[in-house]
Amino acid sequence: MSYPEPRYFADEGVVSATYRPVDSAPELVYATGTHIHYLATGASTDGDFGMYRYEMPAAPSGPSAHFHRTMSESFYILSGSIRLYDGSQWVDTSPGDYLYVPPGGIHAFRNESGSPATMLILFAPGAPREGYFEELASIGASGRKLTPEEWTDLYQRHDQYMV
Repeated sequence: MSYPEPRYFADEGVVSATYRPVDSAPELVYATGTHIHYLATGASTDGDFGMYRYEMPAAPSGPSAHFHRTMSESFYILSGSIRLYDGSQWVDTSPGDYLYVPPGGIHAFRNESGSPATMLILFAPGAPREGYFEELASIGASGRKLTPEEWTDLYQRHDQYMV
């Protein structure tokens, strides 16, 4: 493994960092009470990666087993306990636990602990995942019920293949 080809060619560095205080408001709040903070989006990192802080309430929530064709996904537990599925087994996590899922890897996560829990989700390259989460929030807030065909279309548009 070697360093990638350079992408910055000036002789001097530039001031270009992005700072986000911990108390910034979430970009998305689900009807279930889940808060999603877009720490970095694919657009803000020029497609390098995306990273969200995902704050789950005490009520059970999380997606069923699925995989992605275009990106890897990583999960880092910040607080509480989130059940992570690595494609073969569910694991009850603690703060500091980490799961990496390469493209094609089956995975899922759920908060079934009865207490709030928070994790970082990192995906690379930086796909436009905000659209997926925002569409799910809109469906949940409206109470609209999707047909199996509509769910399949939504998932495929957002590189989400349910198992």
